[in-house]
Amino acid sequence: MLVLFIEIIGIIIQKCILANQSNKTPSMKKQLIAIIALSFLISSNTYLKNEVKDNLPEKVIVANDSTAAKEFWKNLKALNGKAFEGQLVSAPANDDFVGKKLVMHVLFTDDETILIPFNVGDNRSRTWILKYKNGSIELKHDHRHEDGTHDKVTMYGGTTTNSGTPNMQVFPADQETASVIPAAFSNAWWITIDSTSYTYNLRRLGSDRVFTVSFDFTKVVEVPKPSWGWEDFRKVKY
Repeated sequence: MLVLFIEIIGIIIQKCILANQSNKTPSMKKQLIAIIALSFLISSNTYLKNEVKDNLPEKVIVANDSTAAKEFWKNLKALNGKAFEGQLVSAPANDDFVGKKLVMHVLFTDDETILIPFNVGDNRSRTWILKYKNGSIELKHDHRHEDGTHDKVTMYGGTTTNSGTPNMQVFPADQETASVIPAAFSNAWWITIDSTSYTYNLRRLGSDRVFTVSFDFTKVVEVPKPSWGWEDFRKVKY
């Protein structure tokens, strides 16, 4: 059915072009009216609309579908208020995280913002900030000193470029990252979440730098002290 309509429209368009070249304006108008009528028929017929959708390239449909990002966001929101102990899965041999207790705390969630302090031993300088904007998710890294002031290297990260999946979102480095940490211009972060764990990952393209920490949902721990400068997180500007 769809193929037949497309063939008919193609024939009419060809006739429109020939009519225009021959200055047969009245005939051209009639053909254009026919095209509009056929378009209306398709748009008003549920069966045809479904057939058109089914025959669209997959990329067209996925690119306009933010359902996966929303489901991912929903999965994160379900962890609100909980804290989990993590384990270093992959990191450079001399990484500062080696041998430290790693704790993430889902401090706050709503439809637009998720705040996750990430403690490394006694260091409470880190907070992951996620923002949901127009079907995309932004990840930023807030770094502060013990007195609550911003570190000079802070608010780097990136924004998803597609809908991802309900269990995984990828954040390529943005321009702010390239400005703050020039060597990190090729960074790609990704977060995964399923029924048993949450992982935070980093890969610097063009290098062998890979970092992964995994948090086990069965290892619920006591809520840690607030990140530095986040004692009253509702008043924090970020």
